[in-house]
Amino acid sequence: MLGVFGPSGAGKTTLLHALAGLRRPDRGRMVLDGEILFDTSARVFVPAHRRRIGLVFQDNRLFPHLDVRGNLRFAQKLTSGADLASIVGLLELDALMDRKVPTLSGGECQRVALGRALLSAPRLLLLDEPVSAVDAGRKSHLLPTLRRIARQLDLPVIVVSHELHQLLYLTDQLLLMEDGKCVAQGRFQTLLCEPDALKLLHPGGIVNLLRLRVAKHQPADGITLCSLGNSPPIRGPLAKCPADAELTATLRPEDVILSLAPAEYISAQNQIAGHVKSLVQHGDRTLCCVDIGTDLFVDVTYCAAAGLELSPGKRIWCLFKAHAVKYLFEEGDGATDDWTSAKSTIGPTLGRKNHVPRFFLPKSSPPCDP
Repeated sequence: MLGVFGPSGAGKTTLLHALAGLRRPDRGRMVLDGEILFDTSARVFVPAHRRRIGLVFQDNRLFPHLDVRGNLRFAQKLTSGADLASIVGLLELDALMDRKVPTLSGGECQRVALGRALLSAPRLLLLDEPVSAVDAGRKSHLLPTLRRIARQLDLPVIVVSHELHQLLYLTDQLLLMEDGKCVAQGRFQTLLCEPDALKLLHPGGIVNLLRLRVAKHQPADGITLCSLGNSPPIRGPLAKCPADAELTATLRPEDVILSLAPAEYISAQNQIAGHVKSLVQHGDRTLCCVDIGTDLFVDVTYCAAAGLELSPGKRIWCLFKAHAVKYLFEEGDGATDDWTSAKSTIGPTLGRKNHVPRFFLPKSSPPCDP
């Protein structure tokens, strides 16, 4: 999965429309799974209906005169796509099949739109702000569903979002855009060490995304102990999910204090030693990457960095409160899907994860290979 991020007007939605064949670029070349979709020099332009690319629009664009069943069957008629019953079960649409589109909530509409896209048997799935019209409660269900679909169905996905933490929940592989150009591409942690990329990421609210696993609950203390890769245990607020469940949490770089030694008589429950990995100055601040067994980014003022004499390799302590750890979604405590069965039924009709598009932006921008 590739996430596309950038300010309003950067060209994110235009990029998706060009890939889907809804807009014809002035120049360039697009190749998907070895097939040339667009090439100005060779005068090739494959129309949208022949590309087998699924696009879920920001405003879902369902047919209002049809019920949910009709919307899904319309897509199924166009191709020998996936089994309808499997998609319905996968997205929990059973109870909605006879409902008219105007009676659906934003989250329900997005699930139907996603189901319609999957039923067209795409070899590439494009998602344009997939949860922008969804309330907070439904986001906690829809985003994990999107991530599981990408993982289990061997389906390459390109997703656009203006919410950086939601994008990072889905993938840490990002394409950054500005003024219709590809500014940078790569893993989020790598991009944070590039000044040009950092300028685009910072307004979106940089966060540390923590993939945690619950080790132990301590109700009397109001905290939950979690493991994080090779780092020492992380103490967070008391979680609702059971032991050994997976948790995705955020930790803002400005919520972490750096110290040359562990501190006594303070309320910070987490004090973890590490080594400075890199330093990137942006404005009057410095973004410090600390290796604590995993990369942890800390935002400090330039004078604080100078006062601590921070430099790569220096031993440093990261201090932060348990309640600075914010859980995004608590997985493992909700309904589970039979994903193995779903993959065997749906997977053979869909694209494969090794088949990803190669597209070129204008000549002043480097080619990007998501």
